[in-house]
Amino acid sequence: MPALYLSHGAPPLADDPLWPGQLAAWAADLPRPKAVLIVSAHWEEAPLALGATETVPLVYDFWGFPEHYYTVRYAAPGAPRLADRIRRTLRTAGTPVQDIPDRGLDHGAYVPLVEMFPAADIPVLQISMPTLDPRRLYEIGRKLAPLREEGVLIVGSGFFTHNLAALRHRGDGPPAWSAEFDDWGRRALAAQDLDVLFDFRHKAPAGQLAHPRTEHFAPLFVTLGAADAQGQLDSGRSVVDGFWMGLAKRSVQFG
Repeated sequence: MPALYLSHGAPPLADDPLWPGQLAAWAADLPRPKAVLIVSAHWEEAPLALGATETVPLVYDFWGFPEHYYTVRYAAPGAPRLADRIRRTLRTAGTPVQDIPDRGLDHGAYVPLVEMFPAADIPVLQISMPTLDPRRLYEIGRKLAPLREEGVLIVGSGFFTHNLAALRHRGDGPPAWSAEFDDWGRRALAAQDLDVLFDFRHKAPAGQLAHPRTEHFAPLFVTLGAADAQGQLDSGRSVVDGFWMGLAKRSVQFG
């Protein structure tokens, strides 16, 4: 299976005239996964945690939205066998793995999955980010890479730029900092320059403006690790690009 990093949008993504169709078309071009393993910007938990392995209610981790966003359902099957596989893969003497069996999918997971796999008939497992350190997340991705050979779609779900100041931008086009970071990221990915990407806060133009806090860029490094372990960094391509409310929605596929 490929490894993906996608910009997941907020709950109103469903109302966008373009983006849901882009995600649906992307999914239609993928091989059908046996399961989806997703890492979302909206779940930081240490040590690394496995979410629900059976169908439980979604986590509506947002406030102040119209009521209909809180009635969305995505009753995908759980993935207990995948959870067992990850426990065996990641748990070592110095690296515990915990279970949080009542933790449902948050909006970083279910919002894009509703558009990509609307039948909700593919098992889904969400795991936490135990750190925001790019290199450590990359190593987690490398360890998870063999799951791709077993039909597991590995997805890092974040946002290529994420500073809500963009919502107050009134000029034409996206804010300059968002456009500059997006262009830098596109070029860094094409160059397969991991060292520069790891140090994006200091090496990217407007790096700290594009990501005042780094949790929305961090899932990319799980994806990069899962790709690099299979020698596929050179296969990276942007499937979705452009901007949504001033934020870069660049989403990439490896393999």
